[in-house]
Amino acid sequence: MAVPRRRSRLTAAAILMVAVLFLVDACGGGGNGGGAKTGTAGASATRFRVSPSLLKPSGRALGVIDDKTPWQYGIARTFTKEAGRAPDIREYYSSWGEDFDTEGNAFLWQHGQLPMMALVPSDTSLADIAKGKDDTYIRRLAGQIAAYDGPLALSFAGEMNGPWNSWGPEHTKSADFVASWKHVRDLFTAQGVTNVIWVWTPHVVDSGTTAALRPYYPGDAYVDWVGLIGYYGPIDGVAFSSLFTPTMRQIAEFSGKPVLIAETGVAQSRHKEAEIGDLFEGAAKAGVIGLVWYDQRKNWPGSKQLMDWRISTSVGALAAFRVESARNTFGHSFKNG
Repeated sequence: MAVPRRRSRLTAAAILMVAVLFLVDACGGGGNGGGAKTGTAGASATRFRVSPSLLKPSGRALGVIDDKTPWQYGIARTFTKEAGRAPDIREYYSSWGEDFDTEGNAFLWQHGQLPMMALVPSDTSLADIAKGKDDTYIRRLAGQIAAYDGPLALSFAGEMNGPWNSWGPEHTKSADFVASWKHVRDLFTAQGVTNVIWVWTPHVVDSGTTAALRPYYPGDAYVDWVGLIGYYGPIDGVAFSSLFTPTMRQIAEFSGKPVLIAETGVAQSRHKEAEIGDLFEGAAKAGVIGLVWYDQRKNWPGSKQLMDWRISTSVGALAAFRVESARNTFGHSFKNG
C-alpha cells in the first residue's frame, strides 16, 4: 500500500539510541519469545536455516506494519501498548537498490518479532531484473541477508496485480513478473541463502483489481507463503466473505501454501467494531497463519480519500480489536515454533 522513500544511513550513535529506546518501550525485555543470537555480517560460520515450523506455523501470528526501516519503531510501540501485546511480525518497506539492515532485523528477531521486508521495485523494470541487469545488487542483497542470523519473510513486488503499481498489469506482463521472481530467488539460492521465507503477495481480486492471479504465480517451488492484501473500507469491501474468500478460493485452485493476510486494516466507520470481529473470525475460520495490521491513517492510493485504519480510532474499536484478536487466538511466537 505504502511506497517507501529512500532513507539516509543512521550513525552508530543514533542506532544505539533507537535500539535502547525500542528495547524499553516496545519489547518489554524480550516480548513474546526467547533470545536469539545477534546477527551481524560474519558473526557466525553457520547460517540460519528456516525450519519446517517456520514454513508451516501451527499458530496465528499478529503483526503490524511500521514504515521505512526496522529502526523506525513508533508505530510498533504504540501498537504494542494499545493491542496489549507486542507484534509477532514486523513488516516494513524497502526500495529496490537499498542495502539490507542486518543489525535492525537482528534486533527485531532477538526480541520476538519476525521481520518481514516488502521489497518494492519502483525504480526498475521487472523485465530488466529478469534479464540480469541488476544481478550485482541482487547478489549483494542476498549476501547481506544471509549474514543476518535469523529468518526474514520477504515479499517481492507485492500487489503485482494492482494497476496502480508501475509493475502492475497495465505496465508489466505477468510473464515478466514470474521471470523476475524466479530469477531473484535462483540468485539467492546460488548465494546459499537459507533464511528467507518467500511471500507472494497479490492484492485481493475486486472491481479495481480484476487480473487473474494464476498467470502471476511463480509456482510452489518458488513460494513459501501466500500473502493477501486487502482492506475493510468503502473501496475494497466490508466483509471477509466478499473481501478475502473469493481470492482464497481462486488461489486454492493452483496453490496449497499457507496463507498470511500480509496487509489489512478496518477503516473508521460506524460499523468498525463489527467489521473487526468479522475480520478476525473470518481469518481464523479460513485457516490463515497470521494477520498483519496497517495501523495508520493514509490517503487511499490514487485518491485523496483519507482512511483511518488505526485500532484506536474509538474506545469501541480498540476494545473490539483486543477481544476479537484474543478470542480467535491471534498472537503466536515464531520463536516457539
